[in-house]
Amino acid sequence: MSERRLYLDRGVGETRGVVTLDGRPERLLIARDGESATARLGARLVGRIRKVEPAFASAFVDLGGVEALLSYRPEARPVEGQSLEVEIRTEARAGKLATVRAIGPAEGPPRLLTAAPGIAEQLAGFARNVQLIEGREARRAADEAEADALEIVHPLPGGGTLAIEPTRALVAIDVDIGERKGQDAKRVTRQANLTALAVAGRLLRLKSLGGIVVIDLVGRGHDGNALMTAARAAFAPDNPGVAIGPVGRFGTMELTVPRRAPPVAELLCDAKGRLTDLTLALRLIRAIETEGAAQPGARLTAVCAPEIATAAQPFAAGLAGRIGARFEIRSDPAAPRERFDVSGR
Repeated sequence: MSERRLYLDRGVGETRGVVTLDGRPERLLIARDGESATARLGARLVGRIRKVEPAFASAFVDLGGVEALLSYRPEARPVEGQSLEVEIRTEARAGKLATVRAIGPAEGPPRLLTAAPGIAEQLAGFARNVQLIEGREARRAADEAEADALEIVHPLPGGGTLAIEPTRALVAIDVDIGERKGQDAKRVTRQANLTALAVAGRLLRLKSLGGIVVIDLVGRGHDGNALMTAARAAFAPDNPGVAIGPVGRFGTMELTVPRRAPPVAELLCDAKGRLTDLTLALRLIRAIETEGAAQPGARLTAVCAPEIATAAQPFAAGLAGRIGARFEIRSDPAAPRERFDVSGR
């Protein structure tokens, strides 16, 4: 039976939540200080219908400086200028608006009614009656989850690899076990595909990827019934909304997985795939805090690239509140952007 554990890392400037499945990260939730709570998953708001598009059975909804998309049934077509109470169904992501569902009529200007659930509340929804783990163990779990979420190629238990690469149109997943010969080749191939489906489900949830997913299975002559059963089990936590197709003639399985939150990589990285200055600054702050705990009485010096030092400055006061004003962040133009050094004396 699968076991899930919950971790909550309350950092300076950022809170991270992690769900693990049998010891491996399955979900990563990130909330950064200062982010707007208006268009977060589960938030309830009063929105005003700005424009109706009958051809697409959709309407653009003004949430108060933020726009979202509402799909409607023909018999429930909204009217431009109408106020509605709505709930965020999916968060905005690059090039895509957030989507909402209508709850009922409302009055007044666009405004937030009920904030989205916090990280701790969201975690509790993934595993009932499981105690939250905090502190150093939670930080390690969150760091591991971040690293896994940004990887492309992942090892498969029992051998082989799984590569996950999102494109504009779909998410492509490639299963590879290398060259296998002999009498056990068919058995190994079958087991690798079954294992890959379970791993793919976990990793897509971790990376917060969805939409159309195409899995290129390994080998030929697949056991369609066994693979369908394995896929249903692997993606059951993503329901409602999962649709799985049979294995095609070219050895691929296609499915759709609901998108509810933006990809983790979109939050941590810029458009070129590099870690953002903010992501690196928060990592620097955590590194200073960790070193401060290891050396309680030491004066700490962190050396980093100038842009990272600048991005870290807003979090200095919060860090001082935890470990005291016994650290200095020095910028060094020669320092590699994604590396920093923290030392004590």
